[in-house]
Amino acid sequence: MDYIRKMVVCLICFAAMATVICIRVSADPSAENIVTNAKAAILIDSQSGRVLYSKNPERKLPMASTTKIMSAVLTLESGEIDRKFTVDPEAIKVEGSSMGLLEGDVVSKRILCYGMLLPSGNDAANAAACSVSGSVEDFVNLMNKKAAELGLSGTHFVTPSGLDDYTDDHYSTASDMAKLTAYALKNSDFREICSTKSISLDLGGRSLWLNNTNKMLSSCEGVIGVKTGFTDKAGRCLVTACERGGVSLICVTLGDSTDWIDHEKLFEYGFSKLESVTIGGDVYGIPFAGGPNHAKLRAPEISVSLEKGESARIEKRVILPQFVYENERGESVGKVIYYLDGGVIGIVDLIAE
Repeated sequence: MDYIRKMVVCLICFAAMATVICIRVSADPSAENIVTNAKAAILIDSQSGRVLYSKNPERKLPMASTTKIMSAVLTLESGEIDRKFTVDPEAIKVEGSSMGLLEGDVVSKRILCYGMLLPSGNDAANAAACSVSGSVEDFVNLMNKKAAELGLSGTHFVTPSGLDDYTDDHYSTASDMAKLTAYALKNSDFREICSTKSISLDLGGRSLWLNNTNKMLSSCEGVIGVKTGFTDKAGRCLVTACERGGVSLICVTLGDSTDWIDHEKLFEYGFSKLESVTIGGDVYGIPFAGGPNHAKLRAPEISVSLEKGESARIEKRVILPQFVYENERGESVGKVIYYLDGGVIGIVDLIAE
């Protein structure tokens, strides 16, 4: 009984993303060939947050330009992303990688996000920070506030670009970067931009061609982003997302000299473990108040990612009132909660047809 109780607790933690559980890859024959040089790494199911592989997932490390995931998210969430304005001439005076902004260029927040996520422009990150918050310092405060809201307890930002050679207070964890990426990919604009291989942009009088530094967009089946990073202090950092057969995975490596190879191996491992399973679609009957007729309640279908064989253990709990009123047609009047070994894996509304 103690063993069963421990297993249930672990599964509940998976559902809530409250705990990171390390799976020792060496214990699984299908993962014997996975060896990573990363200082920290993690592979998760982006839908549930389920951890499939991890190495030092909570170790605080510099994350270089993967920082720009947060900068781009905040820029896109600030609104009016297609309004044109002239870049701040001081903001674009920055070292390191650049999208090639010049004084007098006319841009939009969307354009600056392309500049951040494709060529990893530090000039784009600073220009975006000033456009959103008025200054780099105020934008960094916004970054740390958002990190706290998302529960990224192992993360602290000092710069919107990730150019952090002058400080040791700019850091994150592989686990936090995976959570941030799962959140970012829910934004359709972010998703479109980070998956773009190349683009030509109009900067108000001149055009600029940008190429994405993430070569996995072309070399690995199903990759949809997300961000590369490198500094001498951080080493090579990489965050990628990949989708195959209805399963969506996120991989993060920090300080990894063989990051491209490691991400491909981890994705192959992850997709060998998970499959997309469709649940729901059931129809329930419930009486109308004060009459003999019944309403039909339909549970919409949803897809969940499970290890092969787990679908046979799915259980559900139906929550319904005793009756519905005529004017509730088309409204949600109940719920179905789906469980796997005691952990919640999905919740859907029951709609009165």
